[in-house]
Amino acid sequence: MGNVFTVGPNEAMIISGGCCGSTSKKTVVGGWAWAWWLVTDVQRLSLEVMTLNPICENVETAQGVPLTVTGVAQVKIMKNPELLHTASEQFLGKKEHEIKSTVLQTLEGHLRAILGTLTVEEVYKDRDMFASLVREVAAPDVGRMGIEILSFTIKDVYDNVTYLASLGKAQTAAVKRDAEIGVAQANRDAGIREAECEKAAMDIKYSTDTKIENNSRAFKLQKAHFDSEVNTAKAEAQLAYELQAAKIQQKIRNEEIQIQVVERRKQIEIEEQEIKRKEKELTATIKLPAEAEAYKVQTLAEGNRTKMVESARADGEKIRLIGAAEARAVEAVGRAEAERMRMKASAYKQYGDAAILALVLESLPQIAAEVSAPLAKTDEIVLIGGADRTTNEVNKLVATLPPAVQALTGVDLSGALGKIPGATMVKN
Repeated sequence: MGNVFTVGPNEAMIISGGCCGSTSKKTVVGGWAWAWWLVTDVQRLSLEVMTLNPICENVETAQGVPLTVTGVAQVKIMKNPELLHTASEQFLGKKEHEIKSTVLQTLEGHLRAILGTLTVEEVYKDRDMFASLVREVAAPDVGRMGIEILSFTIKDVYDNVTYLASLGKAQTAAVKRDAEIGVAQANRDAGIREAECEKAAMDIKYSTDTKIENNSRAFKLQKAHFDSEVNTAKAEAQLAYELQAAKIQQKIRNEEIQIQVVERRKQIEIEEQEIKRKEKELTATIKLPAEAEAYKVQTLAEGNRTKMVESARADGEKIRLIGAAEARAVEAVGRAEAERMRMKASAYKQYGDAAILALVLESLPQIAAEVSAPLAKTDEIVLIGGADRTTNEVNKLVATLPPAVQALTGVDLSGALGKIPGATMVKN
């Protein structure tokens, strides 16, 4: 059995596997396909446009000026069956950010390579040409991954050494210089026109003044020409000074960066050696003693456990044997006692009242001992009364014994004694 899968126009569905060990792959864009359960694998690949922002920081141009260039690129996976097959082999199963990262690294690499072949002026003034060059160079590489570059534009170009700012200053100074020259020329033309008008009006009357004004005009023109040349030379010298200072500052900065790079590398090497030393120290002082202590504790614990188990087994066997012996002893005693009681009962049954009387008589000394036991602890007994009263009290005490014996044993002592031949009962 299987299932029907559908896919929109913005995705590609790749179906691989199949019955009988098939290794063919089927690609569907904006359609449907049938896939068997368990033996086929269905995966999807997005065909939507992906926006990338390549950034190249402090990349040296052909002149050695470090520039930072940012751009915007729109890319997507191509729908051509062969290229889509290539893209599925390289990007299937990856997240969109992983695909973006791969293409972005390729674009940034070409951007750095091309940036190193151009001057600052070419990059800054003709951004479209620079972007077109990057797109033309990077297109074959990303095309082999099944990726198409839809557009690529340069977003921003700037530097940290004020090189671009220096170019702007030079252009501004040139414009100011041309403006001042234009103003001077306009003033000169106005003065000439004014002098000619005055000359025409006062040619006859002021011939001498005309000659003076002509000489004065010539002097002013010559002076203005000299001032213009002087200002031009000053401006060129100032620009040359600023340009040379910028180049020197750039070289100093490059050397400082190289020094920092070397220092950082050495510092990293020192830190790596320190890490290795720390690791060895921790292994020698903590890890190995800890492992030895753990092995010791484990060995002792196993020994104690074995000892306790064997001791418990021995104690259990001992208790079992003692219990069995005690049980056999109790059983033997019980059997002997039962046999004795049975024999007594048989004798009592055979001899009747005489046997019972004999039993009672045998018990009387024990009963008397138990009764007199408290009196044995008495140092002195004082009876108040005469001799006759003492005798009466003793007789009363002896008279209470038969009922007490009957209560304890169930035997009527008076009746049993009365049955003895020759015995008589004395009544009070």
